[in-house]
Amino acid sequence: MQISETVQSALRDGSPVVALESTVITHGLPVPVNLETARRLEAAVREEGATPATIGILEGEVRVGLDPDELEALATRNEVEKASLWNLAAVAARRRWAGTTVATTAHLAARAGIRVFATGGIGGVHPVPFDESSDLLGLSRTPVVVVSSGPKSILDLGATLERLESYGVGVVGFKTMFLPAFHSPDSPFELPATVWSEAEAAAAWRAARALGLESATLVFHPVSEGIPYRQVKAWVDRANEEARAAGIGGKDLTPYLLRRLGELSEGRTDEVNLRLLEENARLAARIARELAGPA
Repeated sequence: MQISETVQSALRDGSPVVALESTVITHGLPVPVNLETARRLEAAVREEGATPATIGILEGEVRVGLDPDELEALATRNEVEKASLWNLAAVAARRRWAGTTVATTAHLAARAGIRVFATGGIGGVHPVPFDESSDLLGLSRTPVVVVSSGPKSILDLGATLERLESYGVGVVGFKTMFLPAFHSPDSPFELPATVWSEAEAAAAWRAARALGLESATLVFHPVSEGIPYRQVKAWVDRANEEARAAGIGGKDLTPYLLRRLGELSEGRTDEVNLRLLEENARLAARIARELAGPA
């Protein structure tokens, strides 16, 4: 693992640092929107008084805090893998390029000594039996703050929330009592706890550490301007029906569903995605400021 000098300096000084994932760059957004978004997220973290640390894998080496050239190389390279926990070691051993998922970014951030990580939507339980994201188990054993706008809209939200409970992941809503549904600021699913300020979110993480809990503190942050839950659900149901009719499944299903959501919403879901990514980066930076100080 190579930690950039800028990030190392901030960590040594006890200054706030925010980890950012890279699969949104490598697999989530098209060129050149991906690079523009990555730069905007890093700028948002800096504007809120924290140091951004985008994490990626270049030629098998984990980089914590990509410099501008590395960020551009990762965003524009054709053959880039998606590094989850189950293939992370193989990606490193084979000296491949990869974007890091939520679970992997959280794991690597914790190893680097970073306390706060901002992402868009977490993975979870899919409607297809036995299809669950490693994000859930990964978050159960990674003691960082993770700011997210909820599980991705294509998931089974109720089952995902139940699994988070089963795995003992600390869950709080930021100024909300209901689970945000990524593109939607709320859903019918009630959360176990609510925090009303960045200071309260930081206090929840500190309490978890004092109690010896090893899971992440998952801060669900509703997007400020989203799409009504019922409308998104209708689009998701239609996209799933079309996928079944076309025989689309496995690893091809998620990209297909996300692409169809963009088409069915005439681009509205893509606009919301970009909005929530920046809002989460800003909130994460403010929480990191509350947690700043010696490890």
